[in-house]
Amino acid sequence: MIRNAIQRFMYGRYGNDQLNLFLMGLYLLLYLIFLLVRLELLYWASLALLAVTIFRLLSRNGARRQAENVRFMRLAAPVLSWLRLRRAIRRDKEHVYFKCPSCGQQLRVPRGKGKITVTCRGCGASFQEKS
Repeated sequence: MIRNAIQRFMYGRYGNDQLNLFLMGLYLLLYLIFLLVRLELLYWASLALLAVTIFRLLSRNGARRQAENVRFMRLAAPVLSWLRLRRAIRRDKEHVYFKCPSCGQQLRVPRGKGKITVTCRGCGASFQEKS
């Protein structure tokens, strides 16, 4: 019964997305820092973030909220891809990763092959590395 009431209330509203999740995380971080240092500015900043998050969550202007999320994801894409690459490198025990000195592309070679010549698929540059 209460679930139906919440569903009816949320019908036509934007809901949650990646930007809202980021704002909620930032709110929690600021609020925890506020609890430690008792700087009132942090309290008000965290409260403003919470208000923006709730506003976006309950908004009926889905196109505008989606455009905001697309802009946020475009800004966050380099950070997210860097984090995904770091996680893959940390988990991959069978390969060594190098960055091409010419174009900067990440290259993966088998671990334990000694000194090898690596050729970049992107630009064709060759260099020697120890795997």
